[in-house]
Amino acid sequence: MKEQIKKFLNEEQDPKAIEKITAKLNDILMKNEEVGYIAVQKKPALTVLPDSIVLTNKRIIICQPKNLGLSMHFIDYTWDEVDGAFVKENILGSEFTFATKTELQVTIDYIPKIQARKIYTYAKEQLDLLKNSNATAAIAMESVPEAEIVEEVATEEVTNFAEIMPAITTHEASFSNETEPAASHVGLNQEELFAKLQNYKKLLDNGLILQGEYDAFKREILSQM
Repeated sequence: MKEQIKKFLNEEQDPKAIEKITAKLNDILMKNEEVGYIAVQKKPALTVLPDSIVLTNKRIIICQPKNLGLSMHFIDYTWDEVDGAFVKENILGSEFTFATKTELQVTIDYIPKIQARKIYTYAKEQLDLLKNSNATAAIAMESVPEAEIVEEVATEEVTNFAEIMPAITTHEASFSNETEPAASHVGLNQEELFAKLQNYKKLLDNGLILQGEYDAFKREILSQM
């Protein structure tokens, strides 16, 4: 880690502050998380314990020394929580501010101007990467064809055949394509005839009568409607 942060010591960072931060970062960095930049406050008055801001490829970490430097308080925000970032340059240093999607604004002041520009640039790069990856994922989802929905038509089970089968006498041909269907529909109104036709269709769907038998019943009913 010490070899990795040497590049941060060339832009007015406090070496002691960097050393304290990197010692603590070893314990909190996640898998595949890499430090991109570290900026350290530089107030005009003597600051024994300056605050720092660490930018990694996964989050922003605010480092605040506590208890005379014996402990460190960390506050982190992942990049998908960050809505935007900007820098305000003043006479004495700059202010780096980022806003979260919950409308929270976090500002670190007295950042040396060159460091403020570096963290701003790094933050914009990470936000652009996140935006592009989300857009790519959205396009990929849109390109996936929707699964075809096949509607299943339930066949109603016939349980009482006596109610829907016409009365057939012994001298009539039963379910024959060559004979006419029994004349059991005389005197029925159109609603009753239609109900009879629907019942014959159920018998056909359930395989209880043949197509020819159904056609014969249908012709008889239609002739009386």
